[in-house]
Amino acid sequence: MEHHKVRGNGVDIHVAIQGPSDGPIVLFLHGFPELWYSWRHQIPGLAARGYRAVAPDLRGYGDSDAPAEISSYTCFNIVGDMIAVISALTSSEDEKVFVVGHDWGALIAWYLCLFRPDKVRALVNLSVPFSFRPTDPSVKPVDRLRAFYGDDYYVCRFQEVGDIEAEIAEVGTERVMKKILTYRTPAPLNIPKDKSFWGSKDETIPLPSWLTEEDVAYFVTKFEEKGFSGPVNYYRNFNRNNELLGPWVGSKIQVPTKFVIGDLDLVYYMHGVKEYIHGPKFKEDVPLLEEPVVMEGVAHFINQEKPQEILQIILDFISKF
Repeated sequence: MEHHKVRGNGVDIHVAIQGPSDGPIVLFLHGFPELWYSWRHQIPGLAARGYRAVAPDLRGYGDSDAPAEISSYTCFNIVGDMIAVISALTSSEDEKVFVVGHDWGALIAWYLCLFRPDKVRALVNLSVPFSFRPTDPSVKPVDRLRAFYGDDYYVCRFQEVGDIEAEIAEVGTERVMKKILTYRTPAPLNIPKDKSFWGSKDETIPLPSWLTEEDVAYFVTKFEEKGFSGPVNYYRNFNRNNELLGPWVGSKIQVPTKFVIGDLDLVYYMHGVKEYIHGPKFKEDVPLLEEPVVMEGVAHFINQEKPQEILQIILDFISKF
C-alpha cells in the first residue's frame, strides 16, 4: 500500500492507494470518527481483483490538513477536495471513478454525485441514505433534530464550539473511540452532559471480534495528533449546507447506486429514515437505485463489522459497469 499527499482545493489530502496504476479507480470515503484505515479490509480485496483502491483521510482527519475555521468544512469544501483527488489520480478529464461511502463519507458521496455526476461511474453507499437531500434552504436541520431528540442528541451536542472537544479530552481518546465504534443500540445516540454515556474510567469496554486493540491504537494515535475539531466541524455545517444546497432542491442522483444499512444502525432509527429507505421516495430521488440491502444483526460501522460481505457487495455491483 502506498501513501501520498494530493494538493488541491487549498489543502493537502492524504490518500492510501493499492492496486495497479491502470486499474479502474474505487474511491473510498470514510465517516465519523474514522479514517482511511476503516477500509483496511476492502482495499486489498479490490486491489487483488485489478482495481485501484484509493482511500483518503477527509479534511480534518488523520494525515490530511485540518483548517481551523468551521466554515472550511461545508459540503462544497469536502466535495472540492475529492474532485482534486480524482483529478490527480485519473489519466484524463473523461475518466470516471467508482465511489464507496460510509456515514459522513456517504453524505459527501451523495453530494459528489449531485454536483459532479460526470465524475462517478457508480456508487455504493453505506448507512446514510439520501434522506439528507436538499430541502427548503430556510429549514435548519439541527433545529429539527433538536426538536425531535432534545439537547443531548449527539448532533446537537457537537454544535457548541469547544464543548465536545473538552469532554473528549477529559474522557480520553481511547475510551471515546472504543465507546463509539462498539455502539450498537438501535436508537438515536444521546450524549448527556453528565458524561454518563462514556461510563466510568475503570470500566473496561470489551471489543468485538472485528475490532482489535491494534486497530483502536491506530485511530487513537491519529485523533490525538489531529484532535476532534475538524471532524465535528462537519456537524457544525449542517445548517449552512442546507442553505448552500438551495440550487439543487428537487435534483435527483443520476448515478447507478447500491445502498446497504445494518438493522441495528442508529441511522436506521432516525426519524423517517426507515420509511424513506423502504418507501417510494428513495427510488424517486435516486432513479438508478438497486433494491436496498438491510443486513441483519449489524450496527453502524458496517464496513468494519462485516468486511468480507461488504467487499463482495461492492465487487458484485461495480463489476456490472
